[in-house]
Amino acid sequence: MMWKKRTLSLLMAGLLGAGMLTGCGGADASGSDSGSAASTGSTEMKEMTFIMAARNEFMSTLETAMIAEGETLGYKISTQDAENDAARQIQYIETCANAGNKAVIVLPVDADAAQSLVDAAGEMKLVFVNRPPTDLHVLDPENVAYVGSDEDTSGYMQGEYLAQYYKDKGQDSIKYLMLQGTLGQVATTKRSAGILKALEDNGIHAEEASAPLVADWDRPTAQEKISPLLTSGIDFDCILSNNDSMALGAIEACNDSGIEIDFPIVGIDCTADGAQAVADGRMAMTLFQDPVGQGKGALMAALNMLEGKPINDGTGYELDSSGESYSDSIIWVPFEPVTKDNVADYMK
Repeated sequence: MMWKKRTLSLLMAGLLGAGMLTGCGGADASGSDSGSAASTGSTEMKEMTFIMAARNEFMSTLETAMIAEGETLGYKISTQDAENDAARQIQYIETCANAGNKAVIVLPVDADAAQSLVDAAGEMKLVFVNRPPTDLHVLDPENVAYVGSDEDTSGYMQGEYLAQYYKDKGQDSIKYLMLQGTLGQVATTKRSAGILKALEDNGIHAEEASAPLVADWDRPTAQEKISPLLTSGIDFDCILSNNDSMALGAIEACNDSGIEIDFPIVGIDCTADGAQAVADGRMAMTLFQDPVGQGKGALMAALNMLEGKPINDGTGYELDSSGESYSDSIIWVPFEPVTKDNVADYMK
């Protein structure tokens, strides 16, 4: 029955088109169990596939970094965009498995359904990147890893910055507007909670000026949703955003409404546009979430699992230190606060 199941999966995956099949190499393309080109000295280009949930500026930077790192290690990195379609992402993974790949790197569409991606990978090594599985117990240091930045620290760093900003002004109470990513995602939940906890921990009472606006990480959506509030006469002291793209949408909405930005707007990711906004004084601060580090770390984690090494070997990054059963399966790439004082270090 197993051959029938695999044949059916291959036929279903074929319906997605030749481009999808091109994205996953054959049995030899993803490397043998004996090791990577970097360790064997071989100049043969091998292949690995990165399957992203959906393309945006940050994902494109991560992809570019992974491709560049792959070239130095003798690997060609192919990419597929699932366009936020969870079923399509599973089919991409199955195609790679049926093609004989040894490993695949995935940014999951649905973090709650991570087990289904693990199941689709079968005997392949699987690395989740940037967006962690909701249930971290699906991780296994020999077969399933996660590489990303610790969201428990991201929003908290934003809040620490704002707390100091308002303390310097002699202010201990604020009203805020918040732009949130997709509801239910780990990053949205932890970034939103973290910034408010940091304010509270540092003696700043923060009160909603309006209910949070869910803009799904998207710049135009954030601009559209916050514009009516800006012109309603509502009183607020700052705009809190779960990422740079939505913060930039808020900035554009302020500009369109003729509102002077004399209050802090904070973001996360330090995209090129976000860094420029900090340099120009339009955004108060952001956090550098290192797409290069995540891209390199994910690729190295995959190769290390193939070679039976600790997943962080050669990455320069630490494993999770929580002591949980999955700690050896997680590589943390640290967030870094970016303000006008140091933004030049993060601009190309």
